[in-house]
Amino acid sequence: MSRIGKRPVELPSGVEASLSGQTIEVKGPKGQRSFTATDDVTISVEDGAVSVTPRGPSKRARQQWGMARTNIANLVQGVTIGFKKELEISGVGYRAQMQGNVLKLNLGLSHDVNFDVPEGVTITVPKPTDIVVEGINEQHVGQVASNIRDWRRPEPYKGKGIRYKGEFIFRKEGKKK
Repeated sequence: MSRIGKRPVELPSGVEASLSGQTIEVKGPKGQRSFTATDDVTISVEDGAVSVTPRGPSKRARQQWGMARTNIANLVQGVTIGFKKELEISGVGYRAQMQGNVLKLNLGLSHDVNFDVPEGVTITVPKPTDIVVEGINEQHVGQVASNIRDWRRPEPYKGKGIRYKGEFIFRKEGKKK
C-alpha cells in the first residue's frame, strides 16, 4: 500500500479541480495547471479533495498511485503558493542584475552572460549576489535554476560560483608547501 497515495489531496478555498477522463485541471489564484494520469490509476474529485486509487494489484499501478497523487499535490501547491528556488553568487566581482526580461550575469568570464527568462517563470534579484526563481510549475522552476547554476558551478577550493541557498559545498584542501 502506498502511504503517500492513500492520503487525499485537500483543495484549499479558491481552488477548483475539474476532471475529464484521466486529465485533472486545477485552477487557483496564481493560474491553472493540468496533469494527465496513466490508465493504471483512477482519479476522483469529491468533498473538496482529490483522491487517487490504483486500478489493480500490479507493481506499475502501485508505482503510479503515489506518483500521480504527488503530481496532483504539486499542481495544487503551484496554483496557490507557487514554487521558489533561491541561488547565491559568491566570488569577487560575481554579480547579477535584471534588465527587462533578461538576467545579466557577471561571472568572471570574458563576456557577460545574458540569460533570457522563459515564459511561466519570474526571476528577481533582491541583491546583486542573490537570485530568486519563482513559478507555478516545480519542474520549470528547478530547471531554470539549474540552467543558471550551470554557468558557474561552485568550485571545491574557494567555493566561488553559483549555488543553491543552503547548499553545502565539500571543500578541498589546497596545495601544501
